[in-house]
Amino acid sequence: MKQQEKEEVGDDELIEVMADFLEMGHVENIVAMYKQEPHYYEWTGRLLTDERFAVRLGVSVLFEYLVEQRPDDVGLAIPSLTEQLEHTNSWVRGEAVNVLGIIGSEEALVQVEKMVEDPDSQVAEVAADILQEAYPDRTIS
Repeated sequence: MKQQEKEEVGDDELIEVMADFLEMGHVENIVAMYKQEPHYYEWTGRLLTDERFAVRLGVSVLFEYLVEQRPDDVGLAIPSLTEQLEHTNSWVRGEAVNVLGIIGSEEALVQVEKMVEDPDSQVAEVAADILQEAYPDRTIS
């Protein structure tokens, strides 16, 4: 018998599969993957660059679950999300701000605060809304 060769899946392929699952609404599968392999948090920012709205919505839903189930791990996504705050597309910046707001830690909110001056008024408004909810007694400009 021939020995079967083990075929490895590359990161880009796995990210695409994750995006496809999110688009189909299979968020629970991706929650399980993130729980099993914490380095997937590093890919969160890349998932937000997907042009499919359902994928980006799925990332938000994913983090709603993870904040509840894995609050100590969600901060692992902050560096990849922070990187997307510099993206040329305002919708990517806005999605990153939104997920940082869902994470809601002090570290995440520091990044959100930087976005209240974003050149895109919608991104700036999302950031201000998140900060207003996090700090209701503070005036956000």
